[in-house]
Amino acid sequence: MFKKILIANRGEIALRIIRACKELGIATVAIFSEADKNSLHVRFADESVCIGPAKSQDSYLDPKRIISATEVTNAEAIHPGYGFLAENSVFAEICESSDIKFIGPSSEMIRLMGDKALAKKTMQEAKIPVIPGSDGMIESLEKALSISHEISFPVMIKAAYGGGGKGMRIVKDEDGLKKAMEIAKMEAESAFGNSAIYLEKFITNSRHIEFQILGDNFGNIIHLGERDCTIQRRHQKLLEESPSPVVNKDLRKKMGMVAIKAAKSVGYQSAGTVEFLLDEDGNFYFMEMNTRIQVEHPVTEEITGIDLVKEQIRLAYGEKLSFCQKDISLKGHAIECRINAEDPQNDFRPCPGSITNFHVPGGPGIRVDTHAYAGYIIPPFYDSMIAKLIAHGKTREEAILKARRALDEFIIEGVETTIGFHKKILSHNSFISGQFNTSLVEQILKEKSK
Repeated sequence: MFKKILIANRGEIALRIIRACKELGIATVAIFSEADKNSLHVRFADESVCIGPAKSQDSYLDPKRIISATEVTNAEAIHPGYGFLAENSVFAEICESSDIKFIGPSSEMIRLMGDKALAKKTMQEAKIPVIPGSDGMIESLEKALSISHEISFPVMIKAAYGGGGKGMRIVKDEDGLKKAMEIAKMEAESAFGNSAIYLEKFITNSRHIEFQILGDNFGNIIHLGERDCTIQRRHQKLLEESPSPVVNKDLRKKMGMVAIKAAKSVGYQSAGTVEFLLDEDGNFYFMEMNTRIQVEHPVTEEITGIDLVKEQIRLAYGEKLSFCQKDISLKGHAIECRINAEDPQNDFRPCPGSITNFHVPGGPGIRVDTHAYAGYIIPPFYDSMIAKLIAHGKTREEAILKARRALDEFIIEGVETTIGFHKKILSHNSFISGQFNTSLVEQILKEKSK
């Protein structure tokens, strides 16, 4: 096993990886920007290296600084977490050429799946159902108009190298297409350094269902059930649960086998996620594949009892999967609430600042992944998520009740948070019944404004 791993990330995911490494007997190196010098991942790692100023492009997004820190500390491998350089094929390639193990798939695999348009084409060739749309990138308004009329409005403009809701625009008619393309291109260039976009049919009243997969170097690939990530705002997830309330045993088996087929079609190795859109008629379509650990991985851990970060590290070291598909069973139900330092009363505006009081909920079935504490100063330079609250119950109903109770116990003072908004989601009749789609958050906001 690796003797030392450098964690090329920050916040709760850096802490999560440190914990997994400690339980595997692996020494850890934390990197941090000047803004994160008092962060818990710096305190709990065995070693730490400051790699630059607060701005991410001068620290967490600078491959040279990260590689230098790895070499100086004699770390053998780099765990990228999620975000930042986790799905950057150039960074993975630099690691490979520097004889440093990148804990994730190969740079070639990241490049293939990172290009959303190319990934879609690859899935089509493998006979995986995909959302109707362009075969590749859209370079002209005329081409976009032609395809939009062919598949019919509404359509979705997407960044080819994107994620996290950036570079995405819904277009309802011909008049809005040009402006949407221009905005999507600018957002994509700003967020991902590449303005390439592609176009898909926008499926109304859909559910966002993703399957967690694990693949080793011996051709073995399994799935660990699905996560329902339908509750989103501006294409960014707020709440996830597993299993999905609309996926029955037969549909799970069918979608799971397609997810495995998709991963096998590209020879996937490591932990990853195959994402689908599920329509009202039960038809599902490949959307994208994420080549990293996901923010919402804890709900899968809670219902399967499998530590995904440990498995990811073992697979990177070259170990064979220690279980097969028939060994995987889903026990109970888990819900994750992403607690962000944002003000729901003011269009979810980020609220950096000092946390004056901080109390984490507990009790049976409650897990909180966080890097925050009383006195912690939330910097304005990074993502606003400060905690993940995960509730696990024997049934969905019990998980909902546990999550509500835990949210009531969660105290964060000094900054605005989304705790109150999560309470509204968990108490909404549509959520309780399990009959909701990607428009639920907007529906709750409209009800609140009346």
